[in-house]
Amino acid sequence: MFSVCVYCGAAEVAPRYFELAEATGKAIAEQGWRLIYGGGKTGLMGAVAEGALQAGGEVIGVMPTFLVEQERAHQGLHQLEVVSDMAERKARFFALSDAFVTLPGGMGTLDELFESITAYQLRLHHGMSYILNSHGFYNGLLTQMNHQHQEGFVHQFRAELASGNTTPWLFANTLSQLIAQILQDKQNAQGILDTAKGNHHVTSH
Repeated sequence: MFSVCVYCGAAEVAPRYFELAEATGKAIAEQGWRLIYGGGKTGLMGAVAEGALQAGGEVIGVMPTFLVEQERAHQGLHQLEVVSDMAERKARFFALSDAFVTLPGGMGTLDELFESITAYQLRLHHGMSYILNSHGFYNGLLTQMNHQHQEGFVHQFRAELASGNTTPWLFANTLSQLIAQILQDKQNAQGILDTAKGNHHVTSH
């Protein structure tokens, strides 16, 4: 099953962010995709999980022991993986997920986003990062990341990416745009895979 990891905050913030997170979880479930996330029950973490669960989606949480012991874990998930620390949590995200979505969040969310991008560049996983820039939340980040790319500090991927983009991340202003982009990239990636298999079949004969 295609699995989407969602990074988001666990703080109590404005209602519009909760609505966005719940809608994201619902949209993922409605596509028949599995939600992978941090396993929490508070903030946007809890909202994205509830959105997916209420829409009949499968949800897997990954949470380190010390957070489980603080009773922060969501108890209604299909599966909760308890890991030793934050590093193992991220490694499990990479192993379980086919794509990575970043919603509004704090420093922990940015840490997860940047590590996902870095791990992609190191070929540790093959999932694109999709950043939901709702209400311009990540406008500053978009400017900074584009600047780093233009100045040559980010590897140019070009044709290596199914998206045709030159970076392993994409910004979307709306949830519908984000879902459409994942669908398009997923379709393109499958086409590339099918072509590669076809070429291998011809070569083997």
